[in-house]
Amino acid sequence: MSKTKAYCANEPSARVVPTNIDRRPIGPNDVQIGIEHCGVCHTDIHFVNNDWGMTNYPVVPGHEIVGRVTEVGSAVKNFKAGDRAAIGCLVDSCGICGNCEKGLEQYCLNGFTATYNSETSDPGGFTYGGYSTSVVAKESFVMHIPDSLTGPGIAPLLCAGITTYSPLRKWNIGKGQKVGVIGLGGLGHMGVKFARALGAQVTMITSSEQKGEDALMLGADEVLLSSSIDALTKESGSFDFLLNTIPVDHDLTPFLELLKTDGTMCVVGAIEPLSKVNAAQLIFGRRSLAGSLIGGITETQEMLNFCGEKNIFSEVEVIRMDEINEAFERMRQNDVKYRFVIDLASLA
Repeated sequence: MSKTKAYCANEPSARVVPTNIDRRPIGPNDVQIGIEHCGVCHTDIHFVNNDWGMTNYPVVPGHEIVGRVTEVGSAVKNFKAGDRAAIGCLVDSCGICGNCEKGLEQYCLNGFTATYNSETSDPGGFTYGGYSTSVVAKESFVMHIPDSLTGPGIAPLLCAGITTYSPLRKWNIGKGQKVGVIGLGGLGHMGVKFARALGAQVTMITSSEQKGEDALMLGADEVLLSSSIDALTKESGSFDFLLNTIPVDHDLTPFLELLKTDGTMCVVGAIEPLSKVNAAQLIFGRRSLAGSLIGGITETQEMLNFCGEKNIFSEVEVIRMDEINEAFERMRQNDVKYRFVIDLASLA
């Protein structure tokens, strides 16, 4: 075992504070990474606060991990010390169920092992995340970073990036399609970038004129203000696909009306019950309402390669590890464009 500096929360809604954790010894198939940057996800706040009733304390958040390989196990074939490497939301799965065999580890029928807060045989009994100086993971869950990708803007690709890339690929988004991205935040700004890079006509759907202006700078072709009934009515039945990134319960009615016949809305933001869904909108328009969760390891590597080819990064603000509690508070107030990333050199 090796002692690793980290930040953890010890009880619900507590401040995240310095600690030391034990990482497991490096096994034959393991890769050890010295963490350089870790993105800050809204999921981290939910787990710190135990909003979903499943947090195991102490919790060390962080599942957008970027760094350099410091050591590899004897059976590791695709990584060596010095390589740049990344870890996203998953560090293990059963590997034998139908979904795992298809490269859909995020839908493992026996339950995947998350990068933090999952039961494990590792020291501490639960996985610890990227708010730390190093991590040990199975080679098969570690991804290569293309040489053309550099800087802290890589880290959020491991969650916000793959969360928006995966459904766009699943529904074969490309040229000739009109795509609406609902909500401009950590997820939404990546949705705009990916949909544009895939060749679609991209509309940012937002209630904020300022966010609309920002979306145009990020690559959106046009803006649709959801606060305007007239504007929504004019666009009724015109969209092939909607990527819904709103992170809380909301009325889907005005958005479903925007879809063409056979159009699809994919929800990626609200991981909670949605209180109002009008089935008539689905039935009479043969519309589909779907959801999507991150992506498998192969697809995440594909996404990183795509970002390398298209020069796509997340828009980030870099913070020190000891600024994390202030960052959490700013995230609650939507005061970040569009993702915080921790510089782990501040913890070394």
